[in-house]
This record gives sequence, structure tokens and C-alpha cells, in this order.
Amino acid sequence: MAASAATTARPLYLIKFPKRPHLLSDSQFRPRLLSSQTQRTTIRATSAVVVESDLSTKQDQGTDVDLFACPICYEPLIRKGPVGLNLSGFKCKRCQKSYTSKDGYLDLTVTSGLRDYIEVQPVRTELFRSPLVSFLYERGWRQNFRQSGFPGLDEEFKMAQEYFEPAKGGLVVDVSCGSGLFSRKFAKSGTYSGVIALDYSENMLRQCYNFIKKDDTLSTTNIALVRADVSRLPFAPGSVDAVHAGAALHCWPSPSNAVAEITRVLRSGGVFVGTTFLRYSSSTPWIIRPFRERNSQGYGFLIEEEIKDLCTSCGLTNYSCKIEKSFIMFTAQKP
Repeated sequence: MAASAATTARPLYLIKFPKRPHLLSDSQFRPRLLSSQTQRTTIRATSAVVVESDLSTKQDQGTDVDLFACPICYEPLIRKGPVGLNLSGFKCKRCQKSYTSKDGYLDLTVTSGLRDYIEVQPVRTELFRSPLVSFLYERGWRQNFRQSGFPGLDEEFKMAQEYFEPAKGGLVVDVSCGSGLFSRKFAKSGTYSGVIALDYSENMLRQCYNFIKKDDTLSTTNIALVRADVSRLPFAPGSVDAVHAGAALHCWPSPSNAVAEITRVLRSGGVFVGTTFLRYSSSTPWIIRPFRERNSQGYGFLIEEEIKDLCTSCGLTNYSCKIEKSFIMFTAQKP
């Protein structure tokens, strides 16, 4: 199956993301940034999922603003290198830092390209960079979450889709995407103009790319893979319609920084949907709660009140959630 998919997939395909994707006209939200005309940013992929947006195009040819921004200074990135089968990279016009693509993903971390400096993340972050955990994640690891109240992948996706109703036709960023379980579902749904599968783990992104190669239905869909830090998202302010973070918040070194970044990149009316494990819920007996430490097993489990406080303190509104045992799916929007 893998060999067949690899040989039949087209070597070059075109992905187009609207510069300002539309939300539904009958949506209850009225984003101020959306217009009736759409300009497009082009994402091309060769044997890897590689972003190649050309900012040097002349004005009479329809100059595009790049989808991605430098994670250091947030300036739009300029594509460098020839168009075609080459694995092209990007360069920031302000700080001159270059970003390259490899192994099927574009590396847009601050540490991209560094030779000597090595940044070690907390144990819970480094765990998911492991080749073994990345391999097992979609082969039993994630399925075990049902014991804690997670409804299963299909139902969880359906719930997220309901919350993302106002973002139809827009750009979705699946942060901390892991092996791309939901990134691929979002792309295959045909609901969105583009999907960015984003994770800090190189091995998770490699797994995601391998799954894409094996799925003929994804060989020409609008999905791109990006390595980035959720606390330093490589997008311009107000450039994203929806952000999804599945089973992720408890793994982030700083949830407050991450949610602040998500708020920054969301458009007015944009939707944030996340799931995580609760430290305890309202149904948890009081006698048990003291034994459930905040950083149990190295993870930052929160309670529902803390998640709501975190979202609202970062400027998000219309918070709501659904809880089952230790599972919570929450959503909030940028005003």
C-alpha cells in the first residue's frame, strides 16, 4: 500500500490558501478583517510538503503576502531558491534569518539552522520528539485516551467541526498536531481552504508525512507541514481563521504564552478549540482532589476554571466547554 501510494502520487501539486479566507456569511460572527475579494498565497509541494510563496512577483501579476512570518520578528518571509522540484526555503527580510525544508516539513522554529546551540525542552516536550513515541502515537497511544473520557477520534473530530462552523472556508492551524490525526481529517473534510499541521516534534511531523504519502485521497489536498513552537507561532497577527489543539495544553511548557500566541494569530471572530486532561472535575470527590497534583507525572494538568480564566485573560470570549470524566473540549473566540 505504501509503495503504491508513493508511486502514484503526483510529484508536484498546488495548494492555495486565501490571504483572507471567508467565514460563512450567515455566521453570528462578523470579522472586521475579511473582505469580499480574496488574494491567494501559493503553497507547492514536491516529494515533501514544502511551502513556496513568492513575494518577488510584480504588482501587475498579483503580489501575494506570504502566509508565514518569521518567528523572531514576525515579518513576512520571502521565498528563496528556484521554483520547481527544489526544496526551497525562506528568508526574513528584516533579520535575514533563513528557514529550510527537510523530511517533508518546513522548519520555522527560532532554533532552525543552528549548528552549535542545542535547546533542551521540558521532559513532557522531549518525550514526543522520541521516534518510538511518535511511531506509537497513532498505533495505540492516542486510543488509550478513551479510558479518561475522550470520546474517540471520530466523535472528537465531529465535536471540533461543530465548534469550527464559523471558520468554514478559512485557514485552520492544527497546533501540536502530533502525527496529524486531526490535520488529515480537517484536510479530507473539504471544509477549509487550507490546513497547517504544526508541531515542535520533528519525528511526529515525519510520521504525519508518511501517513499522507500512504493516503491517495490526501495526495492533492490543501495541507502543509510546519515545525514551530506554539509559544512563537510563525504567522502574522490576525491571519488564521481557526486553531485546533488536540490533547495538547497539558504538554505545553507555558500554556499562557501559547494561548496568547493563538489569540494574536487569530482573526477577529476566529475560533480556538482545544482538548486536554483535567486535573479533576466537579464530579471528582473532594477527598481525592488533593492527591492530584498540578504537575502529575510532569504534565501541567489544569482544572476547568483555570482553562476558562486562561482563555479570557488572553482576550478570548464566548468560552464554552464539554466535560466527560477527565476529558474536556473547550472553545473560545477572538472578538
